[in-house]
Amino acid sequence: MSKTIMVVDDSKSWRMLTKTALVRAGYEVLEAFDGQDAVNKLENTKVHLIICDVNMPNMDGIAFVKELKRLPTHKFTPVIMLTTVGQEDVKQQGQEAGAKAWITKPFRVERMLVAVSKFILP
Repeated sequence: MSKTIMVVDDSKSWRMLTKTALVRAGYEVLEAFDGQDAVNKLENTKVHLIICDVNMPNMDGIAFVKELKRLPTHKFTPVIMLTTVGQEDVKQQGQEAGAKAWITKPFRVERMLVAVSKFILP
């Protein structure tokens, strides 16, 4: 049975790029365009990992991770931040919110897939 990963990014092109790489690697992929959309879609859905951008409308990535960790069904779901943001203070906020890894765009697909395989839930 394949694992499901949610990709949360307001940029359709980044979502497609990330999704394509993940599907080629054998994962199922769900998409959300911002944190609020992701929270709504996660309500009755099991995902093994979430890849999330930081800067998004409605609910940004840091707020989304905080919200995710409040949900009993997704409290332990690992999150990888995939973003153009590289500032240490923002990375620190992401880590404090519960993000497991931080990958800066543009990224190498191999690097993302290594992080995915390292953090995805069994």
